Amino acid sequence: MYDYLVVGAGLFGAVFAHEMNKAGKSCLVIEKRNHIAGNLYTEEIEGIQVHKYGAHIFHTNEKRLWEYVNRFSEFNRYTNSPIANYKGELYNLPFNMNTFYQMWGVTTPQQAREKIKSQIEEAGIKEPANLEEQAISLVGKDIYEKLVKGYTEKQWGRRASELPAFIIKRLPVRFIYDNNYFNDRYQGIPVGGYTKMIEKMLDGIDVELNTDFLKNKEKYMSVADKVIYTGTIDAYFDYCYGELEYRSLRFENEVLKQQDYQGNAVVNYTEYEVPYTRIIEHKYFEYDNPAVLNKAATVITKEYPAKWSKTIEPYYPVNDDKNNNLYKKYKVLADAEANVEFGGRLGMFKYFDMNNIIEESLKLVKKELKVL
Repeated sequence: MYDYLVVGAGLFGAVFAHEMNKAGKSCLVIEKRNHIAGNLYTEEIEGIQVHKYGAHIFHTNEKRLWEYVNRFSEFNRYTNSPIANYKGELYNLPFNMNTFYQMWGVTTPQQAREKIKSQIEEAGIKEPANLEEQAISLVGKDIYEKLVKGYTEKQWGRRASELPAFIIKRLPVRFIYDNNYFNDRYQGIPVGGYTKMIEKMLDGIDVELNTDFLKNKEKYMSVADKVIYTGTIDAYFDYCYGELEYRSLRFENEVLKQQDYQGNAVVNYTEYEVPYTRIIEHKYFEYDNPAVLNKAATVITKEYPAKWSKTIEPYYPVNDDKNNNLYKKYKVLADAEANVEFGGRLGMFKYFDMNNIIEESLKLVKKELKVL
């Protein structure tokens, strides 16, 4: 009999299991996939660490969280600086003075502010009611039409006018020449990949792969005193109130026998007519490793948005009013569930970055250990 059954070997589950194991609690981690690390999973192909489920860059302003992840891996100094391709035109992201110069030829912050202000005033939006209005109120119509609209509609599978405004607040807007996507003080990628980092977290802990908790729920509920569940919350309750909505992704990997392909780790394709949202060239996540950069091969991934169904992996929740209200009903059931805690993006039905996931997992550790 274990103290804890952790359902899911992703970041939330791995952090929780590591900390509880360190505190002397016995843990069994079970994972539906054939590997640990969840969506962080990296696999070495042609000597290159390939992010199998899309680009993941750790970033945080919290020194203690940065120090925490560095316990398990050395991190490089990778800085996320994606490029947008709109019908062959290239623009720096996030929206900054380089973008504004490329878009309008303006060279000073004041010129850019005036250009954006005039477009915002022309649109006449006082209280943004959706993503489309929020984006125009932040950066004006030109940047919205070229760099936001098509990409976002592909990503979410909905018209921008139907999406909540808060989604676009995650995109920084700066009136300086700075292509660093994140504002956070600490940023990087683990040397050797995320899989090795999660392996170190789970060292000494029992892990079972290819194990579907929900297919053997009765059995696994009896193997531990308490369950930490990181799967989809609606599936746990057998969709009794109906299905929550998620978005999924599809990846096409290709090994090219050439030194490089696009010269940047991430290039977003922002026109709606291009079916994929971005192309990732993985070797550039290891920009400071000449042995990788000089290889006569490169691995690229085309990332396609996909409509979620029960038969494919969910990647992130659709947090509109309808789904959030439905989640509240499931949350009532979750709070009443004896000896079960729900965590992670899917269990808590919330979009989390990696630093948030670690924070939430450590909160649960403190709660379980009754640490103030």
